[in-house]
Amino acid sequence: MSKQTTEPWIWWKHGVIYHIYPRSFQDSDGDGIGDIRGIIRRLGYLKELGIDGIWISPMYKSPMVDFGYDVSGYREIDPTFGTMEDFMELLRKAHDSGIRIILDMILNHTSDQHPWFIESSSSLYNPKRNWYIWKDPILGSPPNNWKSAVGGSAWKFHEQSGQYYLHSFFEEQPDLNWRDAELPNVFFEEMKFWLDLGVDGFRLDVINMIAKDKKFRSNPVAFGIQAFQKHIYTRNRKRSVTVVKQIRELLDRYDDRVSIGEIYAQPPGDAKTAAKYLAKGKDGLHLTFDFSLIFTTWNAHSYFKSIKTWHDSIPKGGWPCNVLSNHDLFRSIDRFPWRTNREEKAKVAATLLLTLMGTPFIYYGEEIGMHNAHIAKSQIRDPIGKRFWPLFNGRDKARTPMQWVPETKEGFTTGNPWLPLNKDTRLRNVRQQEGEPSSLLNLYRNLIKVRKTSEALQKGSWLPINNGQDGILAYLRNTENERILVILNFLGRQKTLSLQEHTYGKILFSTHQSQDDFNYFQKMQISPFEASIYQVIE
Repeated sequence: MSKQTTEPWIWWKHGVIYHIYPRSFQDSDGDGIGDIRGIIRRLGYLKELGIDGIWISPMYKSPMVDFGYDVSGYREIDPTFGTMEDFMELLRKAHDSGIRIILDMILNHTSDQHPWFIESSSSLYNPKRNWYIWKDPILGSPPNNWKSAVGGSAWKFHEQSGQYYLHSFFEEQPDLNWRDAELPNVFFEEMKFWLDLGVDGFRLDVINMIAKDKKFRSNPVAFGIQAFQKHIYTRNRKRSVTVVKQIRELLDRYDDRVSIGEIYAQPPGDAKTAAKYLAKGKDGLHLTFDFSLIFTTWNAHSYFKSIKTWHDSIPKGGWPCNVLSNHDLFRSIDRFPWRTNREEKAKVAATLLLTLMGTPFIYYGEEIGMHNAHIAKSQIRDPIGKRFWPLFNGRDKARTPMQWVPETKEGFTTGNPWLPLNKDTRLRNVRQQEGEPSSLLNLYRNLIKVRKTSEALQKGSWLPINNGQDGILAYLRNTENERILVILNFLGRQKTLSLQEHTYGKILFSTHQSQDDFNYFQKMQISPFEASIYQVIE
């Protein structure tokens, strides 16, 4: 065990965060939909996994047009997931287990069933009219060419008032107007409600989209195709950065809370854009998602470039976070570059995720290597999948129920699951992997244990030893008191690696070697898809 530095341990910075899509994690009442009491039931599993916090996708009152990302009541729990009493029990029991709770917060839009929008749409002169974005037609057409992220115009004509309202996503999700003088303070009260209850922070949905161009200028066309556009006037406006600072000021009034921004960038994995919203001191978010690792091809040099670009973009005082999958994107193990040797690649990627500088986020089921499920057309629930079938069958395939046991319905529910169960559940589930020492689940558990005992892996700098050109990515994680060496072989063949500056070290973790053995760093033979962590001694 290394000596402690003067920097304190900070849960959101040095710990591990687990992402739960609540509809699919654990059902407790047999209706086929995961719920809060289901999460409570699985807290023991999460504690044993070793995570420090849970980010839960939305559970607020909602018509569920976009499964909770269309909020009709920010201070209410939707009955689909339980009651406020259930949530308070989850919060209390999670805290008793040393696990923090992060809620999704949707600031860009509400449901069209939210009382604010119902009032706003009732009259041109309603006091809440300007809380949403309304514009007059131009020659009987929408005020500009802005496109919705889910296809088609971002403007919906409202017959009663004769104006268009803006919806960056579905028409049932009208955009809030963050340039209004009154709205921000009102919305911050909604956030303050949860902070006062003891919630540990927020993941902020599409936070870089909340402000739009004041002049409502049309976006330029992209690729010479009218259906595509460069979102110059609908994303990353200066007002968004101002709101981010205000959110940080709000959270800083409370102890030990976190703000995490989803940066909806074009193209995905735009590290420089994500870094603009990170804290420079206290004037930005604690964390922002850069999705570079998700969109990196299976190549050691490509991963090196993605990591280096992300780190080079981060402002002084900022801190990265890292992610392989989430609820909007296909599971990493099934992406095209991983189509062969999936299990071996998943273990290398897990080691990368949990040894890089920054906060790792694990998407539920990633720790057992859950695959994307096959969803037939008749089974699609995702509105995007329904809209774009057969070109795109939606996000459901990455949202199927958690695979707990090999028996019928996976231990997820006693009823009919809201999405079909993955066909490989009998071969890939928690119970089966718990009993296999070499399973992916036990690899995650062991990696997290190693991380928790290493000051360098939690707090240290990232120093690459090579750039991955020869299929091997090697880097050091350093503090004043400890040096950790990580070696990852992205190839399915044995490679040789020699280190010049270091002589030997103790194995803390390896997919191929015995723990606690010592190894000399001159002409090391690295096995196919080997992932190893060493404590450097000389």
